Amino acid sequence: MTLTASHRPPLVDEITAKLRALIHSGEWPLQQRIPAEPELMAAFGVSRGTLREAVKALAHSGMLEVRRGDGTYVRATSEIAGATQRLYQDHSQGHILEVRVGLDTQAARLAARHATADAVTAMRELLAARRVAWLAEDYPAWARADWDFHVLVAQASANPLLHELYVSFGVLFHNDLLRQQRRGGFNGLPPEGHGELVEAIAVRDEAAAVESVTRNLNSCADWLRE
Repeated sequence: MTLTASHRPPLVDEITAKLRALIHSGEWPLQQRIPAEPELMAAFGVSRGTLREAVKALAHSGMLEVRRGDGTYVRATSEIAGATQRLYQDHSQGHILEVRVGLDTQAARLAARHATADAVTAMRELLAARRVAWLAEDYPAWARADWDFHVLVAQASANPLLHELYVSFGVLFHNDLLRQQRRGGFNGLPPEGHGELVEAIAVRDEAAAVESVTRNLNSCADWLRE
């Protein structure tokens, strides 16, 4: 009997891909618990063992977190985000900020080159929401708007890999913003790297965009050293 290679992926790989797609699409949001095992087994028509192997694969990659006695939660939207979040835990805030300098400045430069008018409008809307939240002392909403703004700049770079790498900072950056906010004298509405950056992007001034981001991150570095 002649054996021929099967082009159908193993069942565990197939279910892993389906779980990954549900996470990546946002149907299963970050930090939320995914459906229970019986529901997923029925939906996919697979055994408990197959489902658990698929969940285990995504937990190993950092996309899912299995909490015994509680359930399984979405930890990251992609393997790269999960891996980098684990990696960042082993490094200082200063080292993380130094990496962000490279990502932020390149995102700013490319956004000034590629951003659409709609993207610029969306950036301004996020900064307006950020300001309203800060003045209302709604600091979680302020931090979300600030982060969403930076992610949008990365997306406007038209480099999907840079965007994905930037998104991988999500949880860390959001939590760090809230920690900074609790320190006395913190300015939650700096023009550098935000308002000035949008104006530079709007007129396609790459040098001004990079300069604005650099001044903002230098200020963050000074803040960390204090």
